[in-house]
Amino acid sequence: MHILGIDVGGSGIKGAPVDIETGQLLAERIRIKTPKDGEPEPVAEVVNQIAQSFNWTGPIGIGFPAPIKSGVALMAANVSEKWIGTNADDLFTKVTGCDCTMINDADAAGLAEMTFGAGRGQPGTVILLTLGTGIGSAIFHRGHLLPNTEFGHMRMKGQDAEFRTSDAARQREDLSWEKYAKRLNKYLKIMEKLFWPDLFIIGGGISKESEKYLPLLTIATPVVPAQLLNEAGIVGAALGARQN
Repeated sequence: MHILGIDVGGSGIKGAPVDIETGQLLAERIRIKTPKDGEPEPVAEVVNQIAQSFNWTGPIGIGFPAPIKSGVALMAANVSEKWIGTNADDLFTKVTGCDCTMINDADAAGLAEMTFGAGRGQPGTVILLTLGTGIGSAIFHRGHLLPNTEFGHMRMKGQDAEFRTSDAARQREDLSWEKYAKRLNKYLKIMEKLFWPDLFIIGGGISKESEKYLPLLTIATPVVPAQLLNEAGIVGAALGARQN
């Protein structure tokens, strides 16, 4: 089955058709800059532009940076607050003329990694964390997703964990890899005590440099880098549409 996967971000919107049986992109992905302020209608028009570029008429899965319930965005991160309370499934379906399904972007990345990447075949509890501007999270038990977790907002020293432990925090404070690894280790230890996972998967752009900080971690739970990298959001969004 082929589904168009769309990954909506604060700076860019990416998409490509996906063979959801293999996880392969069926064409080179298209990336278009996210419209200024990231308001619903302009973003929907960009998604429609991507769909038209592929002459797409089938189902579309869309990964979005917010908790999603029944197609409705409950928060807004790096996009307009006008998304809050908007039935995005209906909006995208109306604009594109295709059957559209929304999913949280970190959940999408998690689905991709569990199906085709670092979590494939893992029978226990797996937590994926995307370390970027903030911290996205997805948790799975025996392959089943618990949607819309927001582990980046756990408190550390009176602040959201993502304010101290995201890749943006590392760059903002110009932390060495050693200092950053200590912070990440403390965060993962908290997660470890709360959930006792069998595996952590680290995604986001920082996963490309995993050899610089993962060997410095001292937690007992195995920690591995994500495998699908920039394609995870697109592939996972397509998988999310299949599961709807």
